[in-house]
Parts: sequence; structure tokens; C-alpha cells
Amino acid sequence: MKTLEQILAEHRFFRDMPPEYLRLAAGCAANKRFEAGQLLCREGSDADYFYVISRGSAAIEIFAPGRGPITIQSLGEGDMAGYSWLIPPYKYRLDVRAVEPVLAVAFDGKCLREKCEANPALGYDFLKRVTQVVIARLGATRLQLLDIYGKNLF
Repeated sequence: MKTLEQILAEHRFFRDMPPEYLRLAAGCAANKRFEAGQLLCREGSDADYFYVISRGSAAIEIFAPGRGPITIQSLGEGDMAGYSWLIPPYKYRLDVRAVEPVLAVAFDGKCLREKCEANPALGYDFLKRVTQVVIARLGATRLQLLDIYGKNLF
């Protein structure tokens, strides 16, 4: 059986993270399972946790009045959900729902923020990693907008 540090070291989000940082992060982590339909993150609620997905799939959703939830991106093994733990005011900005059962490593955001405050190099490492996720999500959203509206722009 693998330790949390070993699981993290193999996960894409933590690739090449120094072992001492993995140890600190693992101290704020626990394995968690979500059933299909269960929310990992609820828009507007406190961003107490973030998750790295080990197995299964989830959907990032926005709620549209009159239409209900709309999937804007799919997540799977190797992805991260819930970057709002690092960005004030620490509130989830979107819903993330398990599409099928999800096995994830759940991180206590407050615990990890405190470790990042105490160790600025750790905080900077996490900031760079989370920023890469945010940039990738913005890029994917841009492509979706071009697909939806692009033919109407010209």
C-alpha cells in the first residue's frame, strides 16, 4: 500500500515537487471518495478543501437560470479541483460534481495555507502550480467560447 507522499509524488499536479514539500502537503491530506452526483465543491461555499483526482471523473459546472447546471469542463485522473482554497476570499467559484465515483486526495485548505504562510517557498510553489491550473482552465473556456460564438463573430 502506498503512502500519501508516494501517491502525491506520482500525481501530475505535484510533479517534481521537492520531497520536503510533499511531506508538508501530505500532513494536510486524506483520501476521500465521492459517489456519482455528489459535489466536491459548491459555488459560494467556503473553499475548505481542494482535491487531486486519483480515479473517476467529475464535471465543473455553472448554474444557468432556466437551464440548470451546465458542464464547462470535465476532470479526470491527474486533475485538480478547488483552487479557491489559495485565493481570497476562499470561496468556491464553481460547482464540481462527481460524474462517476471519484477517488481523490483531499487537502485541508486552511492547514495548507498556514504551512504556506510559515514557509513562503512552499507557498510560492503552490501558487505557481495553482496558477497553471487556472490558466489552463481559462484557455479551455476561451476555446469553448470560440466554438460557441466564433461563427457569429465574422
